[in-house]
Amino acid sequence: MRVGLFVTCLADLMRPSIGTSTLKLLEKAGCEVVFPMTQTCCGQPAYNSGDSENAKRLAKKLISEFADVDYVVVPSGSCAGMIKEHYTKLFESDKEFLSKSEWLGARTFELTDFLVNVLRVENIESSFQGEVTYHDSCAGLRELGIKEQPRKLLSKLQHVAIKEMPGAEQCCGFGGTFSIKYGDISGRLADLKCEEVEQSGADTLVLGDLGCILNIEGRLRRRGNSKTKVLHIAEVLAGENLGDETPK
Repeated sequence: MRVGLFVTCLADLMRPSIGTSTLKLLEKAGCEVVFPMTQTCCGQPAYNSGDSENAKRLAKKLISEFADVDYVVVPSGSCAGMIKEHYTKLFESDKEFLSKSEWLGARTFELTDFLVNVLRVENIESSFQGEVTYHDSCAGLRELGIKEQPRKLLSKLQHVAIKEMPGAEQCCGFGGTFSIKYGDISGRLADLKCEEVEQSGADTLVLGDLGCILNIEGRLRRRGNSKTKVLHIAEVLAGENLGDETPK
């Protein structure tokens, strides 16, 4: 099985351990992982800002880069949702690329969805130990139905206890350009999310989107919380980057 790994530009620039952890998980599951070195962005920032022409250019580039794989796996519900749900809107008047975007969208999966529903992974070896609470990122939850998949995987870890927070499905306030355009509202939503994380009593917050990770972790630290670890689920499942991400 040839699986293309779209690592996302944010993970590449801000937290490469998400990409290496995803690679490790896929290879352990028996996949032949293809990583196009020319990959950059899926076009979502441009698309969300109304710049459809640049979004199309980036989408065409991505479609060509992953034209010869069986599946594309993305460690982000947001970027996976862009490819699966919005490329067809971009190309609705372009017959050639509409067909190509439909083909790619049908083969694109968010990481936990792929592990659970395509690979049917049952055994996961991870060095992670602790009590975790999971935040449901908006795009993954509402566009792709990512809810039970990450929890199912976390429940397979021998030394992990899941402690659900109140309001796990509530937005953290990031929302891409939303956090820039509506800073006050975004900040308040982030504060509410931090309160929910702390109320859970878990020592680690786990998420599936790096944008939410950066937003919530940054707010936790500014609020004086230097204890709660914030990790991408790929890092937890692969047992990678755990020491580096422990607050000092």
